[in-house]
Amino acid sequence: MNILAIVGSLRKKSYNMQLARTMQERYRGKFNMDIADLGSLPFFNEDEENNPPQAVKDFKEAIASADGVFFITPEYNWSIPGVLKNALDWTSRVDKVFINKPVMVLGVTPGMLGTVRAQMHLREILSSSGVQAKILPPGGNEILINFAPQKFDEQTGRMVDENTLNFLDDKVNKFIAFIK
Repeated sequence: MNILAIVGSLRKKSYNMQLARTMQERYRGKFNMDIADLGSLPFFNEDEENNPPQAVKDFKEAIASADGVFFITPEYNWSIPGVLKNALDWTSRVDKVFINKPVMVLGVTPGMLGTVRAQMHLREILSSSGVQAKILPPGGNEILINFAPQKFDEQTGRMVDENTLNFLDDKVNKFIAFIK
């Protein structure tokens, strides 16, 4: 099984990227996971949607060939980061690679609310007519990781909080079943 992680942060020490890398290592025996490079995508330009730059073509191909996608996003101003919205705008045009693609939404924050507002907004976008992703339903499947500095090892950058890792294991197993 092949999973693509789309991380909504470009920051080098992003907790969301650290979560993606933790998952890449932790679930190596369950699936292969690549992490998309959103920093290489140019700004969406409708003039180029029919013949997009190679970085966009590669990004869309990575999504199309994945069995499922993890969206791992921080929360900026009660919403998703612009880099993530830009990526979604590219995928919602011409060859719409997210239609019926299984996706799971996650987020990490140093604060208390665990990116809940960003995830709600992201779910709306993923349900839009241009995207139409097949989203792992809420109702116990939300992954809202709060108080990040207490849950990640500063030296390795990996999540070390056992309770959170066990919770994540359960949700990842549900997502694998959702894909199948």
